[in-house]
Amino acid sequence: MLGPYSLSDLRLVEPSTDEELAAYYDLRWRILRKPWDQPRGSERDNLDADAYKLMLKTPGDRAVAVGRLHFNSPEEAQVRYMAVDPEWDRSGLGSRILQGLEAEATKRGAQTMVLNSRDKAVGFYEKHGYALSGQAGALFGGKVQHVRMSKIL
Repeated sequence: MLGPYSLSDLRLVEPSTDEELAAYYDLRWRILRKPWDQPRGSERDNLDADAYKLMLKTPGDRAVAVGRLHFNSPEEAQVRYMAVDPEWDRSGLGSRILQGLEAEATKRGAQTMVLNSRDKAVGFYEKHGYALSGQAGALFGGKVQHVRMSKIL
């Protein structure tokens, strides 16, 4: 059980309504930016408009996991902004989002998936077949280090 819900209660959606998108971006900000005192709006970038977004939400429409996919080239897709609400951490939600993003990338013809992983998430991505492929820099004045990872689809 995940709080009052079981995993089967959660719905995997591509957020499209104003309410879904607000919940999607709010989770991205709360998990990926707020802890480092980054302002609202910093959870978005210029690729969001054309990117494929996925969200797991509760029956009460609360976003509990999110992720985004965009293409760097016709053959290379990139995962960004993966986030899971801490209340649901280590419950398989990140895996469901990642698998959904990989399925969409494959459907659109990608051959390789890349991502920049925070240090603490490297093991998660390795379990899903990703391998280290280099350094990816740091965010927020060097507070959050990233490494580049890739996977052949």
